[in-house]
Amino acid sequence: MNEKKYMVMAWLICGLGALYYSYEYLLRISPSVMEPALREHFNLSATGFGLLSAFYYYAYVPLQIPVGVLLDRYGPRLLLTLACMVCVIGTFIFCGTQLFWVAAVGRFLVGFGSAFAFVGVLKLATIWLPEDKLAMVSGMASALGTIGAMLGDNLLGYMVIKLGWRETVNYTAIFGIGLIFVLWYGIRDRHRNQRQSGTVENFRQSMTDLGIIARNKQIWINGMYGCLVYLPATVFAELWGIPYLKNAHGLSLEAADLANSLLFLGFTIGAPLFGLLSDKLKRRKLPMVIGAVGAAIVMMMVLYMPGLTEVGIDSLMFVLGLLYSAQCIVFAVGRELSPNEAAGTAIAMTNMIVMLGAMFLQPLVGRLLDFSLSVHTHAAGLDALSTDKLAQLYTASDYQFALSIIPLGIVLAAILTFFLDETHADANH
Repeated sequence: MNEKKYMVMAWLICGLGALYYSYEYLLRISPSVMEPALREHFNLSATGFGLLSAFYYYAYVPLQIPVGVLLDRYGPRLLLTLACMVCVIGTFIFCGTQLFWVAAVGRFLVGFGSAFAFVGVLKLATIWLPEDKLAMVSGMASALGTIGAMLGDNLLGYMVIKLGWRETVNYTAIFGIGLIFVLWYGIRDRHRNQRQSGTVENFRQSMTDLGIIARNKQIWINGMYGCLVYLPATVFAELWGIPYLKNAHGLSLEAADLANSLLFLGFTIGAPLFGLLSDKLKRRKLPMVIGAVGAAIVMMMVLYMPGLTEVGIDSLMFVLGLLYSAQCIVFAVGRELSPNEAAGTAIAMTNMIVMLGAMFLQPLVGRLLDFSLSVHTHAAGLDALSTDKLAQLYTASDYQFALSIIPLGIVLAAILTFFLDETHADANH
């Protein structure tokens, strides 16, 4: 196969992996679009709603390590196909129940299947594409994922208004059934004359690699930077952004959906650009610092700037997306900080640390919202209110208080870069 044909095929295969990531991202953020309907259906406080969404991460985060090891061992084709199947089953369970705990099991299964998506794309990239493309590929994969999120905000938002939340979720599951076949017949694990991709056949060796990676302090610093800079996505845009924009800034549901999706659009454009810039400069830390400092400033403006117009909010959300997309560089850094044969495991470990933020902070924001509301409202009166009436009582200051953990986290991320080694885009630095 000539080089040109090979590269087209390589990008197509990586693209199919990214399509699955895009689909799982759509499922991940879907509760934010349906917040009032879900809270009413399951009779949830803000704390309960945050908890229901976070069940996704209770499967997703712990699975990152076994996922990396399994991908290094069994390859992406089988695992991504089975993972998509689990997502579909979880989605059907979620929309077919009246019970909170059954819905939580559905979300848990969606998180289980989704755990394979992002690391799977990057594993495909390490198999099929040259090593020097890794930061750009992780940027492009992240970008394609956020296209799923933009679709989620706008298309799902529209469908929820027209069809109701249950029918909408049903349709996402039906789309997933088609995707199962596309993944199975489209993805290839290996090719003739395969470049050394670092696939580990020996499970014990994988465990040794995992031990080496887990003991590497730099992997943890790098991952925590990724976790904290990613908070505008995991905590704000994926769950609390739309309720905040509606209640604190008085936006309609459609306007809040649009503004929220512009953050994802900014990320979609910024992630490949930051990746490309970092690869070209052969520097990782500089773009990471610029992204973190800029994102912290813009996040504070979104939360604390009074009298923002709709256009102002849209512009700030887009710029915030551009800046926090520097987060995608951490996957290349994680790869460069680890031995060649453990690429999948290193990327998975990094992704696990990145996602810890959502696991703990999505429910925490809900808890802080409820706490802030109880401080300025008579507690006895709250118990008598229905959940949809309760949701309308949250003030802008309640949201500002609860969401202030985001800019604080991003500032901490900028500080962490001073303790990170510069890899100079070299996998064996």
